[in-house]
Amino acid sequence: MRQEHGPLWPWSVAGLVLFFGVWQGVVSAGLVSNFVLPSPIEVIDRTITLMGRPFAGFTLQEHLLSSFGRFMGGFALAAIIGVPLGLMMGRFRLLEDIITPLFEGYRYVAPLAWVPFAALWFGTGIGGPIMVIFTGAFAPCVINAYRGARLVDMHLIEAAQTHGASEFRIAREVLLPGALPSITAGLRIAAGLGWQSLIGAELIVVSSGIGYVMVQGQSNLSPSTVMTAMLVIGLTGLAIDYALRFVEARVRAKWEGA
Repeated sequence: MRQEHGPLWPWSVAGLVLFFGVWQGVVSAGLVSNFVLPSPIEVIDRTITLMGRPFAGFTLQEHLLSSFGRFMGGFALAAIIGVPLGLMMGRFRLLEDIITPLFEGYRYVAPLAWVPFAALWFGTGIGGPIMVIFTGAFAPCVINAYRGARLVDMHLIEAAQTHGASEFRIAREVLLPGALPSITAGLRIAAGLGWQSLIGAELIVVSSGIGYVMVQGQSNLSPSTVMTAMLVIGLTGLAIDYALRFVEARVRAKWEGA
């Protein structure tokens, strides 16, 4: 049984303070060159500068909005297609047998392996990053929806069929509610993989975005710019994860209380 030891946030704050303190100390002591590893103070200063002055055509906020828009496009597309497909695969054995061999081969191809095709097909337009994000987020959506559908009590489906419910109604009123906890968990995994895939795509096939800031920072020999982009990537990913954790917790609480 897990023991409670009071609020944990002070330990989290202490860990962050220790990390940044050691980082600053290493740089200040001259153990590492500022060019190799800029100090936290330099990174914060560069972040403030990039927020007020355009870099590579846009301010830091505008680059972030560009990245987030691409992410939401690819992530939403993966959820809209992947969740219903996973539910149907869990419901119909024939469909599962038809799709599984192709799907299993597809999901072991790294999302970044699609970047060359994204560049060839879409150039630097929005379609390329959305395609790469989709390939990263699609598999978790399908797998978790499928697992959730398989966990739905067959007696509920049989009862719905007895009352003359159509397959669409069964999917909407039986499969989807029953699989919802698994689906929300899968969306959280998909969001993480999709965000990582986006940054990889932006290193190659775009002309704006946080990944593009990293590329331009490296080209301009500005490690503080690269570190700023990395900081924004991490914090944005953390915010996305916490938002989906909140949704997942609400769904589970409602589902378990039903």
